[in-house]
Parts: sequence; C-alpha cells; structure tokens
Amino acid sequence: HKGACAIGCGQLIYTKGGQIINIEGAPRSPLSDGHLCPKGASTLQLVANPHRVTTVKYRAPYSDHWEDKPVEWALDRIAQLVKEARDADFVEQDANGITVNSLKSVAALGGSAHDNEEVYLIRKLLTGGLGILPIENQARF
Repeated sequence: HKGACAIGCGQLIYTKGGQIINIEGAPRSPLSDGHLCPKGASTLQLVANPHRVTTVKYRAPYSDHWEDKPVEWALDRIAQLVKEARDADFVEQDANGITVNSLKSVAALGGSAHDNEEVYLIRKLLTGGLGILPIENQARF
C-alpha cells in the first residue's frame, strides 16, 4: 500500500493478514526520496500501538469524565455547532452597508499534507460557502 505521513512524505505500508507489519519511506516519492523525518519514521509505532485511542472522545461542558461517541454523532455535532455559530454571528453587511458575508467566530486549521486541489476546495467552501474568514494552514495557501 502507499500512504503519506502527516507532513506528506511518501510511505510504503506493508500488511500481512490485514495487519500493518512495516512502514518505510517510498524511494520514488518526489517529496522525500524515501527518507522519513522522526515523525514519519514512527508511524508504525503510532498505528500499531495498543494504547492508541480509536474512538471519538467527548467531554460534555462541566463534566468530569470522557464519553465514547460514534463518529457519525461527532460529525453531526460539529455541523450543528457550526450552523449555530453561523446563524448567530454571520454578518451580511458592515456598518457602512458594504456586503462582507463574513463569519469570524469559526476558524479552520489545515495540515501540510493537503494538496493544492484540496486547499482550493476547502478555501472555497469555508470562505465562499460559509463566510469563514480565519483560515490557517501549515502550508501556505
């Protein structure tokens, strides 16, 4: 299998019986020529760690404990909260009557593994679709 670490370097992922048994740098990767940084080199330890959290953890406001929640619940909850924030804080026009269609109470942070096409679509959706202005990324847009 082929994959990429969080930085975007190419990785070769070997499996046996449905289990990942080895991960190494992909020699033909134009980004890394088969080399991995310490983070990429530790990928196997991250994915095969028996202590790895594999469920969505949720802590309700003022709660003293975490709950396991389904991924679908978490995605629906995020969508609900974004909609509530947008409904409450969306600004169509500024004080001078200029159309701004902006939302400053929601922010987005992307990772450097996004390619140009993904970043373009994310930016279009968030700024043009939702009006979200605070958008940042490890890689430059």
